[in-house]
Amino acid sequence: MGSKLLIATNNKGKLREFRTLLGGTGRELITLEEAGITSTVAETGLTFEENARIKATAYARESGLLTLADDSGLEVEALGGEPGVRSARYAGDKASDTDRVKLLLANLANVPQEKRTARFRCVIAIATPQGEAAVCEGECRGYITFEAKGNNGFGYDPVFLFPELGQTMAELAPEVKGQISHRAQAVKKVPAILTKPPFSSL
Repeated sequence: MGSKLLIATNNKGKLREFRTLLGGTGRELITLEEAGITSTVAETGLTFEENARIKATAYARESGLLTLADDSGLEVEALGGEPGVRSARYAGDKASDTDRVKLLLANLANVPQEKRTARFRCVIAIATPQGEAAVCEGECRGYITFEAKGNNGFGYDPVFLFPELGQTMAELAPEVKGQISHRAQAVKKVPAILTKPPFSSL
């Protein structure tokens, strides 16, 4: 096994996807729990990139490990790009995925299908303990449905429809999602970063 890469998230859904998507990098993937890290980093950035950089650099400094962090979310055109960077906190800090989906659908109640365009975005930052960082991004586009469908995935997956497939993100088989999701698109760019200095030497 190669050198270690800390995956800086406590989101079990994201961890599962990262383990699958990064399995071929030759790196030993370490979770925050496995690294003994219990601190939380405030996401004070105004963009996905700022938040990803903040998390990656903070946890890299604390752990002494090369660290990967992401910030991702849903942008709905009819809502002016909301929930955006507030995707995880859209219905309040203690809200569940179901609560967030219900609020989103309520806010889109009078919006017709053709105007329910949306995109999932994911920005990944990889940082060294010395504070050097690189970022990459992925996105996928679709529509917000009128009701939740599917039991796979997490977050807003049950209401994000791929029109060309006729399925929501939560209806896709994991191997299909692993090819086309916003996180998959971003992760595909990670190996190239890991092969370049200063990341390749860690």
